Amino acid sequence: MADQKEMVSSWCVYILRCADQTLYTGVTTDPDRRLKEHNESDRLGAKYTRVRRPVELVYQEPRDNRSLACQREAAIKKLSRKAKLELINSVS
Repeated sequence: MADQKEMVSSWCVYILRCADQTLYTGVTTDPDRRLKEHNESDRLGAKYTRVRRPVELVYQEPRDNRSLACQREAAIKKLSRKAKLELINSVS
């Protein structure tokens, strides 16, 4: 049986634009909290984003569960930079 917390959580795939204009993709249940962690925490933010602050949330896409979010994250990470930018611009 699935974990109760996972059943009520809505997962999200997100893309951040870092200060050096690189893109970072991740998954979370709380994009606002995660963005704050990336920008402010030396313990909770990703190692990649710590040296590329500030970061800006430029894209998010809801998914029904963690598995689907992780699958979509993997698919986005395989995209070229140009394709990622097109994805970001498609919702702007």
